[in-house]
Amino acid sequence: MGTIGLIAKFNFRRTTILSLAIVVFAFPMVTPAHAATHPKKAAYGAIAYEPGRRATGYSYDFKTAREAKIEALKQCRDPACEVLVSFRNACGAIAQGPGKPFAVTGATRAEAQTKALRRCGHQACEIVAWACTK
Repeated sequence: MGTIGLIAKFNFRRTTILSLAIVVFAFPMVTPAHAATHPKKAAYGAIAYEPGRRATGYSYDFKTAREAKIEALKQCRDPACEVLVSFRNACGAIAQGPGKPFAVTGATRAEAQTKALRRCGHQACEIVAWACTK
């Protein structure tokens, strides 16, 4: 094999090694296309309440908002119950004081309860119901 043959063989090996190195080091950095396009699965919840009797019903981790509301009304077991709050991938809370009830949502249980008590605004206000999706 002459000098030209050795140089050609060396360049082929170098090119092959470089190509393999690029594939090996670049491949783990590639993120699958579906990983970025699939957001967290939706989980719905709701709270039903009847202020006169303070009857409550709640639901969480349902596939649709409608299913969550229906379940909350079933749990409440009072014909006068109404769904006061529904939420998706979050929490809900209801505060009751001397006046009307206040229903809010929040990212966490603590946030929802704090917001409900703040909106209620009376010293006698208390949390009567809360629920969170997982």
